[in-house]
Amino acid sequence: MSSETRLHYPSRNAMAFILAGGRGSRLKELTDRRAKPAVYFGGKSRIIDFALSNALNSGIRRIGVATQYKAHSLIRHLQRGWSFLRAERNEGLDILPASQRVEEGQWYMGTADAVTQNLDIIEGYDPEYILILAGDHIYKQDYQVMLEEHIDSGADVTVGCVAVPLSEASAFGVMQVDESGRISDFIEKPADPPPMPGDPDHALASMGIYVFKTAFLTEILKADAANPDSSHDFGKDIIPALVARGNALAHEFSKSCVFRPGSSVAYWRDVGTIDAFWQANIDLTNFEPELDLYDRSWPIWTYAEITPPAKFIHDEEDRRGSATSSLIAGGCIISGSQVDQSLLFSNVRSHSYSRLSRVVALPEVEIGRRADLRNVVIDRAVRIPPGLVVGHDPELDAKRFRRSEGGVCLITQPMIDALED
Repeated sequence: MSSETRLHYPSRNAMAFILAGGRGSRLKELTDRRAKPAVYFGGKSRIIDFALSNALNSGIRRIGVATQYKAHSLIRHLQRGWSFLRAERNEGLDILPASQRVEEGQWYMGTADAVTQNLDIIEGYDPEYILILAGDHIYKQDYQVMLEEHIDSGADVTVGCVAVPLSEASAFGVMQVDESGRISDFIEKPADPPPMPGDPDHALASMGIYVFKTAFLTEILKADAANPDSSHDFGKDIIPALVARGNALAHEFSKSCVFRPGSSVAYWRDVGTIDAFWQANIDLTNFEPELDLYDRSWPIWTYAEITPPAKFIHDEEDRRGSATSSLIAGGCIISGSQVDQSLLFSNVRSHSYSRLSRVVALPEVEIGRRADLRNVVIDRAVRIPPGLVVGHDPELDAKRFRRSEGGVCLITQPMIDALED
């Protein structure tokens, strides 16, 4: 590859390494059977599809995905939905489960260790640059812009950062930066977070996105692996050490965000709690949601399950199949049921006289006659019994289901089975 091509199209000589091994325990029972990156989102996708799609749309065709916790659902999704990358075109998607590749008994000990254990695979692709990505956030970003800024700056590492309200910044790793964007300090979940330069109401929070020259990262990771006092984690060890060296750059997400047409809101969500997951899905039912899933210039690629069109049947008083301000995926049958401001994934069945308001129903849910559900998340393949009422009596809901601080009920099949015991 010529030096001119490398300069103008750095993504052609870059690899994305996605860290997708986390459980996401704050999502409670939603991650009992799947890792957080494999959790469903938006009617068709999984959470990890956003990082993967951003890489693909940015021109990056060499991708590694490190998995660990309950990875079967995630691996199956990657095999079904992302097998179109072709080795003969110098493309590839490597699924990298924790497999004791370094020594017996040693799984991935931290985010940095997950990369260290796969350095030989990375070196086989010989990328000049590498992006380390979190696989559990919802956003659209052109990584090419971030790569170019990294190259132009000559920084050791460029850290993707998003502006968050100062009142919420204590939940994140926060960057203190100077006017040029150089990071002077990295503080993990500070009680008194430092504000952004020129914006006293916001702080710069780490997105878990890092850009390195591959040769430099390899050197740093090998030194970290030899350090018995390290926890082998990017956020706890690698990034603070590089910040201390004085050559770490903060890249503001607003510079490379793929905005909804006509909007200036840089959309990024950590859907790591039941409330945040429910809200981000329900937000998609808005008239003009900030996350545009219909933008064909920056599509979210995923496994395209073959399903028939959604179907609405019955047209009688109190038994009319209808949906307002809702997203209804293929294979759904709304049979004499009223659906409002809800998101139904594929193959959901909602039977006569039932009412759904602000419901997020994962694939293959069946809702019995005369059920009345409000402000709920329903896990995959749950069978809601006829006449069940949820979302009207907080005390009763909390005894039967997982009720969040925000008043959202998570319903799983074991919870339903317990009602009959």
